[in-house]
Amino acid sequence: MRLFAALWPTPDVRAHLAHALRTSVGVDPETSPGLGPSGIRWIAAECWHLTLAFYGDVGEGQAAALAEELGRVSEPPFDLELRGAGVFAHRTLWAGVGGDLESVHRLVAATRAAGESVGIAGDHRVRSRPHVTLGRVREEHGRSRRGRHEPGPADELVHALSVYRGPVWPVGSLVLARSEPGAGRAGGPLYSVCAQWPL
Repeated sequence: MRLFAALWPTPDVRAHLAHALRTSVGVDPETSPGLGPSGIRWIAAECWHLTLAFYGDVGEGQAAALAEELGRVSEPPFDLELRGAGVFAHRTLWAGVGGDLESVHRLVAATRAAGESVGIAGDHRVRSRPHVTLGRVREEHGRSRRGRHEPGPADELVHALSVYRGPVWPVGSLVLARSEPGAGRAGGPLYSVCAQWPL
């Protein structure tokens, strides 16, 4: 099973950002995830999360050992908020994260170390900039015939959300989640919580 450690925004935080998307670009990822007319494949709002460590495919025995190690991670509760937006490689659209980022970086280090301690190398390509992925642009959108980048739907959304600032949410738990690509709504991923620990 494909596992990752993450922080989940609260429902009111997700609803606030979904409302901002509806009013700024006419997209509703709460009710209509999937491929939109702009060529962006939107992720369902209930799936929005902040990845700390991606472990990839993990066997049941290793998963149990990983859960035991993650249960030992210690970090006091802290506050975060979604703020602004950006795009990675002209394709991955994200909302930025503000607040106590030092605590986030400590959790990134601790969750990666938990995987390594049980022999899971994981994917350290997880970007160091805390973010919540909102959607991905289809490859043919936003490029000219010669392969150069041209302003596209992702750039428009980033501009529309550049001053976005969501409500503060108290981060109170660390989540170990399972990812099932293509099993969710509109062909998106399905995430399920395997274990959860209070901070």
